[in-house]
Amino acid sequence: MVFKDKYGHYRFKIVLYGPSLSGKTTMLKILYNKIRGLKKGRLRMVADQSGRTIFFDYLPLKTSGNIFFDLYTVPGQRRHKTQRRLILKGADSVVFVADSDPEALEENIYSIQELRTFLGNEWGEIPIVVALNKRDLPDALPEVMMLRVMRLDGPYPVFKTVAIEGLGVKRVFQEACRLAVLARIFPEAFRREIKILARETRRKLGL
Repeated sequence: MVFKDKYGHYRFKIVLYGPSLSGKTTMLKILYNKIRGLKKGRLRMVADQSGRTIFFDYLPLKTSGNIFFDLYTVPGQRRHKTQRRLILKGADSVVFVADSDPEALEENIYSIQELRTFLGNEWGEIPIVVALNKRDLPDALPEVMMLRVMRLDGPYPVFKTVAIEGLGVKRVFQEACRLAVLARIFPEAFRREIKILARETRRKLGL
């Protein structure tokens, strides 16, 4: 069901999910500071003294017409599980930001498993876009290996990003917004789309 506010604006909620320090807040800052062509509201951040998100970051974006996208990040540290569950509620699409650092592999697995649990029956119904971030690391984990260990072999568009430089960030959000609109307004078209996406992912993984 599409949410319509009291001003008649259609609003879609996009949630950035992933482990701590994977680049979720950096992506939001890039959208706010460097991406042109969008009307942006105020970037709100709730962080501790080290800059780590402790509740959420929030950025509203307006496209042409009366469509808004409300972007949220979740805090990635394990102790903030309750906040993540609350922020995820009502999401129209999810961007899963995975960390390509080999030392972060365990946290990636923990985070995606938690996301599956929180979504429950909605897993597979809500669009999920995967951003493999920090691809500039010299020892970045191979793309196929990351997708396999996280069991992301379904209808999930995958993008390689370097958030700190802004590389790939705009494409990630364009896809997340596109799929959110399809899923909520054109469900039949969305079902056809995810079949195509699933085939592409399985081909990439050699399945």
